[in-house]
Amino acid sequence: MHNVKIVYPINQFKYFIHSNRFNTFIKNKGVMSYYKIDNFEQYFKHYNKSIREPRKFWGKIAEENFTWYQQWDKVVDFDMENADIKWFTEAKVNIVKNCIDRHLAKRGEKTAIIFEPNNPDESALQITYNELYERVGKMANVLREQGIKKGDRVCIYLPMIPELAVSVLACARIGAIHSVVFAGFSASAVASRINDSECKMVITSDGGFRGNKTIDLKGIIDDALVNCPTVNSVLVAKRTNTTVNMKEGRDQWLQPLLDAALTNNVAEIMDAEDPLFILYTSGSTGKPKGMVHTTAGYMVYTAYTFKNVFNYEENDIFWCTADIGWITGHSYILYGPLLNGATTVIFEGIPSYPDFSRFWEVIEKHKVTQFYTAPTAIRALAKESLDYVQKFPFKSLKVIGSVGEPINEEAWHWYNDHVGGKKCPVVDTWWQTETGGILISPIAFVTPTKPTYATLPLPGIQPVLMDDKRNEIEGNQVVGSLCIKFPWPGIARTIWGDHQRYKDTYFSAFPGKYFTGDGALRDEVGYYRITGRVDDVVIVSGHNLGTAPIEDAINEHPAVAESAIVGFPHDIKGNALYGYVILKETGEYRDRDNLSKEINQHISDHIGPIAKLDKIQFVSGLPKTRSGKIMRRILRKIAEGDFSNFGDTTTLLNPEVIEEIKVGKL
Repeated sequence: MHNVKIVYPINQFKYFIHSNRFNTFIKNKGVMSYYKIDNFEQYFKHYNKSIREPRKFWGKIAEENFTWYQQWDKVVDFDMENADIKWFTEAKVNIVKNCIDRHLAKRGEKTAIIFEPNNPDESALQITYNELYERVGKMANVLREQGIKKGDRVCIYLPMIPELAVSVLACARIGAIHSVVFAGFSASAVASRINDSECKMVITSDGGFRGNKTIDLKGIIDDALVNCPTVNSVLVAKRTNTTVNMKEGRDQWLQPLLDAALTNNVAEIMDAEDPLFILYTSGSTGKPKGMVHTTAGYMVYTAYTFKNVFNYEENDIFWCTADIGWITGHSYILYGPLLNGATTVIFEGIPSYPDFSRFWEVIEKHKVTQFYTAPTAIRALAKESLDYVQKFPFKSLKVIGSVGEPINEEAWHWYNDHVGGKKCPVVDTWWQTETGGILISPIAFVTPTKPTYATLPLPGIQPVLMDDKRNEIEGNQVVGSLCIKFPWPGIARTIWGDHQRYKDTYFSAFPGKYFTGDGALRDEVGYYRITGRVDDVVIVSGHNLGTAPIEDAINEHPAVAESAIVGFPHDIKGNALYGYVILKETGEYRDRDNLSKEINQHISDHIGPIAKLDKIQFVSGLPKTRSGKIMRRILRKIAEGDFSNFGDTTTLLNPEVIEEIKVGKL
């Protein structure tokens, strides 16, 4: 293990070093409980058990830690070749009953949600489990009164306000399938998602606050719904108190409906495999993929991973800075924490408003114990004066986490030193929208951390590295395509309305295995480091952006003939987008700065501001193979400024264009 720089936060091995074997046996029905890992030795025990006897392992966790209407026939039933996976077959359950109702007797007066508004001068709101029960009950009754029933899809397009959490939970309570769309997407991106899943209803607000800006969410929904025939009702929450258009017979203000609703609501009995939600993720080709997560497996997996990765204990205050519009928010702002009866923070604002100390102020104000954010935010804050951070003692903080993309070494050390004070383990978590919850990560106070490494798989997860010939790469100090060879409870079951695409995307490259689309390295001790995407998806500020839909949006501009997008390294965002654009004859005479602005506006209108290009280079041609395929590998290298080795260019139709692109590089 020489040359490995492993950082051991203080206390990390306190259990391990002084371990006595009795620690391992928690008296629960006279046998070992698998729900909580307390030390490194126990991690290996639990891990080995989960691989040898996955049914016994997950069956025990499910049985001992959740409320069921009916037990399961089989813990897992699967056929990886055909991407057919079921967990806890025939079991009956309601996830919201597990998130709220069962906590009321013991934790009714405990805070479930702390809402921290965008403006620090506006007071924070604390919602207890009893109050959350009432709010969700009322909302569930409103949905039922509006004709929403089990299996209907509801699109939720809201800012980070309590109504977002309440709407999600109310859908799940009555068995409606929620499809949350991040409130930064454009009207056409929202419309395509609504139409794909045929939503009956949209829940939105008059607007949202983001730093010093107000966003007209209702206006975006109005534009989107011009082309959405399946939507027959829109419920509008008040947040910004701006004047909005209300379409008669379709739009209603939410609050009067809530005021009139009863609090009592009987939860719908759901089958284990009933869909819980659809969440869209960018694909490398064409339209976004509606990932379907089902009820029981997702419940068990998010609860288990939350408890262990973050070392959650009663009375902790957990804060994940993501938006509920992404999977991180679904799993680790709402479901994971509430299933464990935790207190979770919902933050409406941004890290830079009113100044760069906002995150640190909120940690101090609410005595946050676990803080979970993205490398993009860490890098942006690390660029600012240390004074912003150093004025806060962070006495409450015990675990800090990272999510969204691999964290670089510099950001890791800054985070560990200045936020964690070298005493909080950094849990660098790797997972995806498709996985439902964290797959590879250190467990706080258990796994020795190593900068930039996601370290070891969680129990139940069997990662393998594959070579180009579809062979498994054995041993350590190797690099390959990261696959998972056995299902876990949180895996997405399908793509909404297109199981073939699901199978083709995730199970065809390496038959019998789930292919993550990521490359990874396994070091000398078996730790994993994610090296990045191996397909045409670029991770920008933690968001997966497929290049194909962006190219489609650019190509719709009347002056553009063709385009190609690649990612290039960026100090803050991790990666940014570089666009190579060929103009039509008519566009050749146009001012290039104006064109660049128009192209970015086009992208913003079609996809959303997150997909804008940092650099746009106008070129006369793109390097293509004789079959017409764009050689993105070459474009990627030029964007990165690496002209050293373009590999074999003999198959190119037009190798001369490479020189021109190199000379014109921005």
